Amino acid sequence: MIRIIDLSISFSGNELFSDVNFNINPKEKIGLIGRNGTGKSTLFKLLINQISPDIGIIEYSKNYTVGILEQHIKFTKNTIIDEVCSVLNSERQYEVWKGEKILSGLGFTDEEMLQDPKLFSGGFQVKINLAKLLLLEPNLLLLDEPTNYLDIHSIKWLKKFLLSWESEIILITHDRAFMDSIITHTLNIHRRSFRKLPGNTRKIKEQIQQEEIIHEKTRINQEKNRKKTQEWIDRFKSKATLASRAQSRIKMLEKQDVLDKLNEIENLDFKFNYLNYNSKESLLETNNLSFGYNNNKLLLNNFNIKVNKGDKICIIGKNGKGKSTLLKLLHKEINPCSGNIKIHTKTQIGYLGQMNIDRLSMGNTIYEEIQSVDDRILETNIRRTCAHMMFPGDLADKKISILSGGEKSRVMLGKILLKPVNMLFLDEPTNHLDMESTESLMNAVNNFSGSVLMVTHDEYFLKKIANKLIVYDNGKVFNYNGNYKEFCKNIGWKDL
Repeated sequence: MIRIIDLSISFSGNELFSDVNFNINPKEKIGLIGRNGTGKSTLFKLLINQISPDIGIIEYSKNYTVGILEQHIKFTKNTIIDEVCSVLNSERQYEVWKGEKILSGLGFTDEEMLQDPKLFSGGFQVKINLAKLLLLEPNLLLLDEPTNYLDIHSIKWLKKFLLSWESEIILITHDRAFMDSIITHTLNIHRRSFRKLPGNTRKIKEQIQQEEIIHEKTRINQEKNRKKTQEWIDRFKSKATLASRAQSRIKMLEKQDVLDKLNEIENLDFKFNYLNYNSKESLLETNNLSFGYNNNKLLLNNFNIKVNKGDKICIIGKNGKGKSTLLKLLHKEINPCSGNIKIHTKTQIGYLGQMNIDRLSMGNTIYEEIQSVDDRILETNIRRTCAHMMFPGDLADKKISILSGGEKSRVMLGKILLKPVNMLFLDEPTNHLDMESTESLMNAVNNFSGSVLMVTHDEYFLKKIANKLIVYDNGKVFNYNGNYKEFCKNIGWKDL
């Protein structure tokens, strides 16, 4: 059990939150929600004593341990299994089998477990860190976006693992469906205060929304009544017969707590800039496309696809099978081993790649980076786009180098917004976005009149958007002319 008592913290004189009080009770699985910048990651740092509060204390039960999913990568062992099992103490040295079971659930083969962890991609390295945390078996699991870089199969396994977890969890994720399937309570950071309630995220959001509607109605009524009272005072305070009553009403107004108007909360609100496509031909098509990083193992073999106007195609399957590679091929960043790609002359592509945020110029400001799309764009349009990406006013002058992963993703989205396009390539676009931003993105993709090719492992996203699929499963890559629900019902996954 953990007790948080009168906790306050500020940075550079700006108060992040104050007078925070709540308990983490045995077996509670808590979903931590709040907009980017409200203090979710700061709370995690406080719970692992990485930083100290300005005021207040955090009390832990005796021998209580807290483990956090590390985002930075630092490996010291020569094999994945040795790296994962390095968290075991001498009393648990015979529990290597648990490490193997966790790695298997996260999609690692027996052969891969014996390979050097440093040879694997960033997404797989995050999974190794997750395996280390799960094997550590702390009393409290702190999970910050654990589904980033996980494929559908690994997400399903992690969900099952966390549901069977018998101790406490605090979970941050942009995936509302994943969170709601696991948690027993929701902890919401809203307007610099914390609210913890039993139930899922929708329940607490609806309650807060209703409270704020009531607050605003009450404030307006109070304002009207105060105005009437003040008008009466101004009218009659100089009359001797009513002076004492006027004085009484003045004191009443002075004692009354005046409700403040609630500040408008910024939302990521945007739409993609659609360039009309008036041809009846496909925007893109391939002819017997084959590709492999070595000749012995082809990721694609004689693959054919046509992307027509209005297609919303999601690319799905296990990690490491070549989904991101397919987007790079179609964007002509890499060349196929055989076959060809035909992109219509009227096709204009906006591309958000999984690692695109690494291509941002760290020395630029947000404004300069978004302006780099086309220096002929009017400043007002650039500033408007910055504001749509939640960087209004002076915030647009922040350097890229100091931005969080979520903020960098919003900058990349802003660059795509300014470019008129009729086809989007999106590679796991929800990584690093908060829950509200993820929903805004989904709405924008849904409302985009052009075509979309998107790699995603988010089943909620899949069900809402895809009308066609490219499926990596059972050692094959194939097209499915239908939505995700139909695929699961009629074919289903063969890879487990």
